[in-house]
Amino acid sequence: MFLFFTVLQAIVAAALVAVILMQRSEGGGLGIGGSPSGMMSARGAADFLTRSTKWLAVLFVVLSIVLAAMAVEGAGGTVDTTLGGDADTAPAADYDPLGGAPAAPAGGAEPATPSDDPLAE
Repeated sequence: MFLFFTVLQAIVAAALVAVILMQRSEGGGLGIGGSPSGMMSARGAADFLTRSTKWLAVLFVVLSIVLAAMAVEGAGGTVDTTLGGDADTAPAADYDPLGGAPAAPAGGAEPATPSDDPLAE
């Protein structure tokens, strides 16, 4: 069902973009010729595009809310606040991501010799 609503959302979004791009910026509508008394006059086209834009926008927002509710429901209704790891598995303070020798403690331990340092070459 989630996939169906996602595809429907994409179709509505594409239709909304197309309808918006067909309108004139000053509200003139399509502006294609035809008789003024015809079924699709310039005024009729503008009214149709305006109404289409309104209903497509309403449908887009409703689908967005439904998809958001379905996504939260599928996740169990909880928000993961661990940011991808536990506090117990945090790296040690002397961990060197480049693979070098661990940092010497401030309490007088002897420093690493040049032969122990892989970056000294």
